[in-house]
Amino acid sequence: MNKTTTTAKILSNGAVVDVLDEGHEHPFPIAPMRSMTDKEISAAAQADPDAKPMTEQELKTVRRIPRVKTMRRALGITQEEFATRYHVPLGTLRDWEQGRTEPDQPTKAYLAVIAHDPEGVRQALEHTRPT
Repeated sequence: MNKTTTTAKILSNGAVVDVLDEGHEHPFPIAPMRSMTDKEISAAAQADPDAKPMTEQELKTVRRIPRVKTMRRALGITQEEFATRYHVPLGTLRDWEQGRTEPDQPTKAYLAVIAHDPEGVRQALEHTRPT
């Protein structure tokens, strides 16, 4: 089997580029990867020792990343920026992200609104003062 190593990086604008040996960057083609059937996906996962599907027992013990952390990272902002922008106490945000506590139902709804329209929520809150 012929092995090829590809080095890639994500640019600040979100584009993914191939980093060539000379240090030059070449954009990856935009064409999507070929689609795979569920059977092909399962066979490929079973053949890859690093991508084997987890057992039910393994899934029960895995440490999940809180959604708020994933959302904050997707927005590309720090905990401090998120807390300030969305009027969430920093300590509370840290507790959520570290899995010490979970947001209550109204807060989960608020976080869902932020996830749906982060810029709209930010703009709406610019006109209010936290108490």
